[in-house]
Amino acid sequence: MWVLWLVADAGILPGAAARAATPQPVDAPAPDFTLPAFIGANVRLSEYRGQPVILSFWSSRCGTCAPALTALDRLFGTYRSSGLVVLGISVDDDSQRARDYARAHVTAFPLLLDQAKSVSRSYGIDRLPTTVLIDRAGVVRYLHREFRTNDPSYVAQIRALLDDDGHP
Repeated sequence: MWVLWLVADAGILPGAAARAATPQPVDAPAPDFTLPAFIGANVRLSEYRGQPVILSFWSSRCGTCAPALTALDRLFGTYRSSGLVVLGISVDDDSQRARDYARAHVTAFPLLLDQAKSVSRSYGIDRLPTTVLIDRAGVVRYLHREFRTNDPSYVAQIRALLDDDGHP
């Protein structure tokens, strides 16, 4: 769903780390993390256990990240009342540039800063934007590596996560 741009060449992730990154496998537990939000307090992924979560990794240097964040913001507006959580995670090296970008691309969901790249490494992010969908039990269910506007499979996956009560 989300177009991924190799970020090693853009200087977003260290070159060797980007080339060696292995995406977080689908059906594996989502690595927990705590990151600072651009506005508000720190955010910890495990605090959202019991809710479906979308992680969207982005950077101010990524040309397709703004449309991806805008599309996610619309989806969040639609499904927020059903319990959907969306977290945007910047992998920018320059925190001020990331902060300026966040101000220019306001979303209703939290935008976080992964300046040390620890979270992006734990998820094997090597291209941007990358979107990870996590179920209520904290398991990665979908990984999107292309941005396709109006793709019905994306909405279907969100609805499936919302309809799943987490019980076998």
